[in-house]
Amino acid sequence: MSTHSPARRWLGLIAIALGVALIVVDTTIVNVIIPPIIEDLKVNATQAQWIQESYAIVFAALLLLTGRYSDILGARRVFLSGVVVFGTTSLLAGLAPGGGLLILARFMQGAGAAMILPTSLALLNATFTGKARGQAFAVWGSTIGAAAAFGPALGGWLSEHASWRWAFGINIPLSLLILAGGMVFLARSPQKPARIDAAGAALSILGLGLLAFALVEGRTYGWLATIEPLEILGFTWGGGPSPVLVALVLSALALIGFVRRQAVLTRGADPGKALMDVRLFSISSFRNGNIATTIIGLGEYGIIAVLPLWLQFTLGYSAVQAGLSLLAVAVGSFVASGASFGLAAKVSALGLVRIGLALEAAGLVVLGLIAATDSPWWTIAGALCLYGVGVGFATAQVTNVVLADVPETSSGQGSGVQSAFRQLGSALGIAVLFTVFFTGLGANLQDTLTTSGLPVAQSEQLARTVADSAGAAIAPLAADPNTAAVATAAREAMTGGLALGAYVGAGFLLLALLATAAIPAARNTGRDRQPAHH
Repeated sequence: MSTHSPARRWLGLIAIALGVALIVVDTTIVNVIIPPIIEDLKVNATQAQWIQESYAIVFAALLLLTGRYSDILGARRVFLSGVVVFGTTSLLAGLAPGGGLLILARFMQGAGAAMILPTSLALLNATFTGKARGQAFAVWGSTIGAAAAFGPALGGWLSEHASWRWAFGINIPLSLLILAGGMVFLARSPQKPARIDAAGAALSILGLGLLAFALVEGRTYGWLATIEPLEILGFTWGGGPSPVLVALVLSALALIGFVRRQAVLTRGADPGKALMDVRLFSISSFRNGNIATTIIGLGEYGIIAVLPLWLQFTLGYSAVQAGLSLLAVAVGSFVASGASFGLAAKVSALGLVRIGLALEAAGLVVLGLIAATDSPWWTIAGALCLYGVGVGFATAQVTNVVLADVPETSSGQGSGVQSAFRQLGSALGIAVLFTVFFTGLGANLQDTLTTSGLPVAQSEQLARTVADSAGAAIAPLAADPNTAAVATAAREAMTGGLALGAYVGAGFLLLALLATAAIPAARNTGRDRQPAHH
């Protein structure tokens, strides 16, 4: 089989898609296995929070740096190194005897994930041309949508039937499979020796890391004033301005400094040293496509984060049943992937993005309309499947659009920038949807209880208890005949919060659809690009 044969390239795509699935599943799987981890390792609430969120913060912080390194060292080499890092740290996480080592492993997993995501894009960009390029991105994007939905189901099943440790242990054979497939089927990427801007790297890591921390932790610690003490490495931030507010200010300063430094380096005598070539933003499809990517992230990911809470605490699903319900998104995503193969020759990548965004928004509107305390599973599955079809079209092809006119020599850093916009958009979207969901839940429940005759102070206290527990307090309230009516009102309020969140998400997706009007048709659709060579 020729090293450039279509069969070899498509087998290489399987390795790339599995690598992306690996890191996306680990973003969502941990949310489900936290309760057994707390019970087994006796970790406190602060440690549990860091086990969940350290991964996403490090992941976002390193995307620009790893994207640039993929141009210098070659995307294939960085991708395979990331798989090794991810597999090794998954073993460390699975064997962790305590919370401290598990948190360290999660930090390191984030570094491995940051090496895999942008290089997967760079490899696709360099390997596929013409119609096949759109099809390859369809597979890549559908894998992301399906993996995000599959993670909770897998985590719930493993924690219930085996052990939470297998949620990490399952990554090890998969990493070995991806490593073998990548070494055999992925063509070696060209290298471009250059020096890395160390100061720029530090500013980008600091800026993106602090921004990710702020977006992830805003609801916990407060956006302006400290509402919950921050404890880390023996240090406690107990009052005054929120650490989130300080992080946002420092992040803005670091990112402004980073962009200014990159502009100076790019226009100076040694542009190759720049971590990010700011001239890429003069490409309309890249600049405007990244704006659309961020808005898509706002509307696309938040609903997946809040939906399991509603399914479990309002409809009474188990963790496994809630996870399985989300598989409707994966089914829709794979349907879109199959449809993309036929549509790639007839509809442009930008056209598929617009179709996808319209379908996603429609799916969320339907979800908001059918949400009730007794919603049958098939109506929820139908709405989520429609939403998943949209994800399969939009998530894949927006990346194709963003990178279409980026020179192949800058493919790595272009992919890193696009990945950073995607990751930060999703973090912001989750922060916004969580805020909308819990604010709606608390306000609706307090109004209902006050109207029913309870004193304002008692209504406020009960509403806060339900919101602070993320809905877990509903079952104990329902078990007590004296508070059963409160539980019923809480389920209604939670349903109202979900519907509001679904409509807000749909609004962001429609805004993203409008933003695509500023993206020009790609000049370089990939038909004249040459695949990477051995």
